[in-house]
Parts: sequence; C-alpha cells; structure tokens
Amino acid sequence: MSGRIWSGSEITADHALACDVCIVGSGAGGAVLAAGLVEKGLSVVMLEEGGHYNRSDFNLNEGDAFSMLYQEGGTRSTADLAITILQGRSVGGSTTVNWTTCYRTPERILEHWRSVHGVDTLDATELAPHFEAVEKRLNIGKWSEALINAHNGTLQRGCKALGYDAHVLRRNVNGCANSGYCGLGCPVDGKQAMHVTYLPDAVRGGLTLLADCRADRIEVEGGRARRVHGVIMNRDLRQPTATKVTITAKVVVSSGGAINSPALLLRSGLNGNGRVGKRTFLHPVVAMMGLYDTPVVPWAGAPQSVASHEFVDRGPDKMGFFLEVPPLHPMIASTAMPVFGDDERVFMEQLPNIAGFLAIHLDGLLPGEEGGTVSLRSDGRIRVDYPLSAAHVEAFRHANERMAAIHLAAGSKDVFSLHVDPVRVRSEADLGRFADAEFGAHKHSIFTAHQMGGCAMGPDPARSVVNTTLQHHEVANLFVVDGSVLPTALGVNPSETIYGIARWATAHVAAAV
Repeated sequence: MSGRIWSGSEITADHALACDVCIVGSGAGGAVLAAGLVEKGLSVVMLEEGGHYNRSDFNLNEGDAFSMLYQEGGTRSTADLAITILQGRSVGGSTTVNWTTCYRTPERILEHWRSVHGVDTLDATELAPHFEAVEKRLNIGKWSEALINAHNGTLQRGCKALGYDAHVLRRNVNGCANSGYCGLGCPVDGKQAMHVTYLPDAVRGGLTLLADCRADRIEVEGGRARRVHGVIMNRDLRQPTATKVTITAKVVVSSGGAINSPALLLRSGLNGNGRVGKRTFLHPVVAMMGLYDTPVVPWAGAPQSVASHEFVDRGPDKMGFFLEVPPLHPMIASTAMPVFGDDERVFMEQLPNIAGFLAIHLDGLLPGEEGGTVSLRSDGRIRVDYPLSAAHVEAFRHANERMAAIHLAAGSKDVFSLHVDPVRVRSEADLGRFADAEFGAHKHSIFTAHQMGGCAMGPDPARSVVNTTLQHHEVANLFVVDGSVLPTALGVNPSETIYGIARWATAHVAAAV
C-alpha cells in the first residue's frame, strides 16, 4: 500500500500499517508537510476523511460540488446557526475549493504573535525562504489586471473613486481558464491545489494516502502517541463502515484544520491543559449587494482578483476588516440572501447585474478577545460556538456602511444588505440608515471561509496547545500542523500562511522521528 492514493471502496478489510509519520488531513498543512517528509526519506501514511476527486469529477454543478467537497455538505455552522461555515472536505482539503487568493503572513501579525503570545520562532525573515518555495511550486503570482472581471472591477472602481486602497491579488494558478468555478473544483487543474501539486509530489516519493478514512482517535501510551485509529467511510452516505484502519507511527501529526484538529484531540482525551478548541477564530464575513445597470455576471471570471485593506487596521480598540469579492453562482447566491418567495424570484432574475462585496473581519487582536470554541456534543459530533461581541456589531455596521458607499461610488443605483428586511441605499443620503439597523447573530447573514485557531501555538501550556515548533505540550511525538495553530486570525486569506508554516515545520517533525 505504498506510493498511492487509495479510495475507501478499495479497502474492504481491516488494515494495520506502520510508518515513520502518520498525518491526519490532506489540506494546506498536511500536503506540504507530507511532501517535505518523504523528500527526507521518511515513510508517511496520510488519512483523509473526504473522497479523492479529480477534474473529471468537477462537473460545475453546485449541488454535486457542495455534497462532494464541503464539510457536512456545505451546511456546517455554529451551534446557534448564526454563522455558516464553508470548509473543504476532500483530498486536498479546502485548497480544492478555495478561491486562490494568496498572501504572505502580515509582518504586524507576526509581531503581535511574538509580543503578545510569545511566538518567537516565526518572523518574516524565518518564513521568507518557505514562502518563496511554495510560491514557486504553486505558481503564485499577481493576476493580470487585464483579466479582472466586471464583478471585481466594481470593487476596484468604487474604492479608487473614494481614494481607498484597491490592489490586484496574487493567485495560485497555472493555465487558469478564468471560468469562475474555483469553489466547485477546478475542471482544468488550473488551480494549483494540493491534490494536483504537493500530494502527487508526495505520492511519487512514497506517500500512502487513504481517502474516505476518518481518524477517530489517537492512542497515547506513556506520554507518547502510539497509534491512530480510523474507520473507512461510505462516501455516498458520509457514514462510517465496519472497516477499521490502525496506523502505528513514530510521530503523529494532526492536520485536519481549525475545527477537525481540535475535535480529534478531544476525541483522543488530549485536553489536559483545557485549551484545546479555545481561541477559535473565523474571520466573520458580512456582505453587501449592489444592483448595476449593466451586466456584472458575478459567476464568471476569476472569483477574486481585487481586494482592499483600507480598513484592516482601525486602531487598537476596534475590529478591522478587509474587502474582497465572492463568486455568486445561483445556489450560493440564493442561500446567502435571506429572502423568500417572490422576493427571491426577483433577486435571482437580477443576479446577472448584481455585484457582492465581502467584509472579512480580523478577530483575535483586541484585548481580552477569546473568539469561539470547538467542543464535542454528547453524541460525539462537533460543536462550534462563536459569540459575537459589541466589537463585532460595531465593525459589522461600519463595514456595511462603507461597502454601500463603495457600491454607490462604483455606479450602483440600488444597494442592499443581507438583513431579512434589507437596508436599502440609493444615494449617499441613505447611508445613515445603517446607524439604526440591527447587527449581530440572526440579524443578517454571516459567513466564514477562513477558520483559524483552536490548537494555538505558544510557549506556555496554560495558554496554548502546542509549543512554538508545533509540538504538543504533553505528547512529545504529536504535532499539529494546520491553521488551528495560529494564535489569532490573520487579516488576509490564510492558505499561504499555512503552506509556509507547514514547510517550516517539516524539519521539526522530521527531527522527532
């Protein structure tokens, strides 16, 4: 079973395997780490709960894609149902469905981690060669301004009219068809996701990857992780079968992401310091729609090519946010907009002329801000709690008002929020309406596509789960390498940060074998 990706349907009997390193999760962290470890000559077995799909499976149908490629079929949410959580679930993890936006970790965030959270192992100089390497492998580069679609063009135009920052994004693409369907799985392998880059690299080096295989728990004896116990999943039903997998490893790495990694540790009884699942950050997102006289066609062209960081740093006492554009395919647009019946019919008829802006909020930096919590329900299912504070409410209100102003500046004649009873703006005189509108849980649509924290890194076991080389504080041969180790959110899309940290962590994991 070496040097190959195995689907669950091919594994019909219990299996016991041994290796140097067992990695749970095949996304941005696990894939880069696996490629680095096999290059060092180590034997690696990877478990991935989701299925193994390739471009022939990506038929651009939203119903099929969300069922195949997203956690809980795209219905994952916080326990109070206030925040929709979009998170990948397949070989390649969220990199299979993300919108390709890549940023290096901001230096001010790295400095905050050092000064507030004691993370003295990471700075821009230390990470630079790792970012350079992943940028080369994933062909990360600035998107052509000539190819910016009409949808992203509205954000660029409105920001420039108001004198706000608006910059062209860097994307991990090679041979991009500019179709706009990144979130449904790239049908031409133009997106340089993990399932077409680092995972094939790792398989050529000997990686054994078991898809449709959920890691249930890590067995710990004498203070060391000894085995990972998994179960083969029925892909269609997303239910466990009777087939078990046991991996004996010298080192175990959890790379399941900022929700599934804390859950795996909790199922394994590894919460001795009480910090697992705490300080979970979601980059909470609110959106604003604008109706334009000419077609925008918000589902066509590179989904994200322009962003604004004008408001990402609003000072030490206010939550910042940055602005991007989402692809608006029919299903995601109709479910995001909290309208029904005839109102929804009208909205969908107007969709070709509608542009949407996202305000993505930077959580985790304010004094005393603890974010959310990942825990387990009594039946073992994952629970995510994320209370919204007065700081969120203030930022949501300001973000809505500024996004509306940008739409007006870009030429929209009818701007509307994602409240059940939308706040409508048709001129600058209407912007004051946001002062009287309600903001917060269940007042309007809220989303997250960026999950971070839950297994925070730091030198103090009383405040963190792993140390500053990502080694578990209590289990010497257990590491966590994914977005869950970030002490705060980033204020930028997280994929490149995770790629870079995973490559940096490779030496630390290898040294523990």
